[in-house]
Amino acid sequence: MSLVDEIKLLLERCTEGQRREIFDHLRRYVEIHPIEAKLNAQAEVILEAIDRASDLTLRGIRGIIAEAAFAVGVLRDLERWRDVTPPGDAPFDFLLEDFGGQVRVQVKMQRRVSGRPMMANEASRLLSPEMFVVETQRTRGGINRTTGEDTRPYRFGEFDILAVSMHPSTNNWDSFMYTVSQWLLPRQDNPTLLMKFQPVSPVPNDDWTDDFLKCVSWFRSEDTKRIQV
Repeated sequence: MSLVDEIKLLLERCTEGQRREIFDHLRRYVEIHPIEAKLNAQAEVILEAIDRASDLTLRGIRGIIAEAAFAVGVLRDLERWRDVTPPGDAPFDFLLEDFGGQVRVQVKMQRRVSGRPMMANEASRLLSPEMFVVETQRTRGGINRTTGEDTRPYRFGEFDILAVSMHPSTNNWDSFMYTVSQWLLPRQDNPTLLMKFQPVSPVPNDDWTDDFLKCVSWFRSEDTKRIQV
């Protein structure tokens, strides 16, 4: 029996309190994540800070987790695809490339309200009560100094595929629904901009899919349509 196997066996025989004492000892030597060195703070302190955060801050953190979940749970399983996302602030979260070309992906969280999934008709009476909803605009707003326009809305053509994390309704960070950005609903007052709230189907249909590669094929087919409301 190796020393490591012997230690594992001894750990199995320990009480929960004894294992906790050993874990606390090991934490002096083992770094859980590189961000501990980056922030010069232990993971336990960082998690405590997150736990104390406001709802608005947690909403932003959930969005970051959704992006990481896409990178880890979806992108890593894609064969013959490369992540070529450039540095800097872009209107998409991922720039992916395969033999067929590049695809720009924007990741958003399914919207929640009062701790539960928000239904589409709660965002607009014109939308279905059977659909969920996603907010398709930038987290932070601003004004274009040249045109005076609000910079928060997305314009059609700024990304190719919308990936919606369905964690609020599935409790699963690997759960996403995808659609083609050109199929999204436009604003009534400006058809070049995406409508703020978009209805999201809870199950795959002709507009939404839980298969990223299928959505890529939709995008590359260049079909022209609008998602159902």
